[in-house]
Parts: sequence; C-alpha cells; structure tokens
Amino acid sequence: MQLNREVLAEMGLKLNPAPAPVGSYVNCIRTGNYLHLSGGISINGDVSYFGKLGKDVSIEDGQKAAQAAILNRLAVIEAELGGFEKMKKVVAINGFVNCTPDFTDQAKVLNGASDLLVALFGPEAAHSRSAVGVVSLPLGVAVEINMIVEIEA
Repeated sequence: MQLNREVLAEMGLKLNPAPAPVGSYVNCIRTGNYLHLSGGISINGDVSYFGKLGKDVSIEDGQKAAQAAILNRLAVIEAELGGFEKMKKVVAINGFVNCTPDFTDQAKVLNGASDLLVALFGPEAAHSRSAVGVVSLPLGVAVEINMIVEIEA
C-alpha cells in the first residue's frame, strides 16, 4: 500500500513522528504477517482533542479526533516498517469514544478515521471496525483507536 501524501496535504493534515508509549506497553507487536497496534489517542503532534462527546465535543470535532488518533497509529506503522510499502491490508480498527451515557453516534465519530484511511490508501484500506462508547479515556482524550494491519512477511 502507498500513503497518498498529496491527499494528506490537501486535507490540511500531517503525519507526525510516532509517539512514545505513555505506559507499560509497546506501540506494536509483529506476529506472523500481522502488526497489532496498541491504542493511539487523539493527539497528533500539536493537534489534540480532549473532552466528552455528547457534552463538550461535537460530532465533527469527534471525527477530527478520530483522524488524529488514526494518524497517530499510521506514524507507528511508518516507524515500524520504514514506510507503507510492506503494508498489505488494514484488517481492523477498534475505536473508543469518550462520551456521555446517552450518546449513540460512536459510529459517526469513527467514520473520521475510516474515511481518512480510504482517502489516503484507496478502497483496499476498507476494514472491519468496532465503535464503542466509554465513560473515560487516558488523559481525557476524546478518541482512542487500536488497529491490526496485514504486512508482508
């Protein structure tokens, strides 16, 4: 797969260096032909999204938070693989949305990440997904996403 950096720039987005883990874990694990990525939060360089959907974060800002979180994970893939050429398929993303108990648009929020992956890599980046509402996330961020990608052996 190839990341379309022109589309990234046209969208006004940036792929920043991979963040260091903020706890007792590693950013990713290779097993067989898969790369399992730990959860990445809605911080991408100087861009960050904090707060709770359904209270102080709009769906549109939630989608931007999901974009920040997926860019955070793409930075980890780039660092691990030395680029995206060895990435064959985005298999799954699992998204967690910091939200109020009555908020039910988690899927709309995660569309920010899913749509960005397809825009950057093409239709082969379509993936399975979970969108889960949670009462709290680390550091009070709006979104956290983990993912699984298939890679060349």
